[in-house]
Amino acid sequence: MKKFLSLITLVFLCFAALAQEVKTLKEGEKPANGNIQDLGWVVGYWAGPGLGGECEEVWLPAKDGQMMGTFRFWNEGKLLFSEFFHLIQDGESLTLKLKHFGADLSGWEEKEEWVEFKLIEMGENVLYLDGLTMERKGDQMNVWVSMGSKDGQTSIGEFTYTKKNF
Repeated sequence: MKKFLSLITLVFLCFAALAQEVKTLKEGEKPANGNIQDLGWVVGYWAGPGLGGECEEVWLPAKDGQMMGTFRFWNEGKLLFSEFFHLIQDGESLTLKLKHFGADLSGWEEKEEWVEFKLIEMGENVLYLDGLTMERKGDQMNVWVSMGSKDGQTSIGEFTYTKKNF
């Protein structure tokens, strides 16, 4: 019985650790301070599995207080959607803004709307945004994002990337 309880505790702790990969800002909490120049570790072409298919992200170096990038997702050889994003210096903080597009380039968000992730914390090769975490270890980068569904449920999407050459 002790071994069974220990196994249940271990499983619970593993799930709790995964749930902590994505942090959120509390009501009224201000975003943290951060500098876009400290995110050179994000730059590059990254590819790997996510959302049950294959994904790619490309991040360009910071220019004029912003890093630009793009994402695409496909499954069974078909492009399903893409994203265009800016990680911007927002005063003394950082904000990631992105827009989604269908395979035919139809926008998911309205013209003047975007999805936004505010800075919570930065560390060496790790970035915690409100609902999104990026962590690099060598030529690997993991991204976790909190995703809501139409029925109000929230899940964590995990992307496991390897740095690639163009």
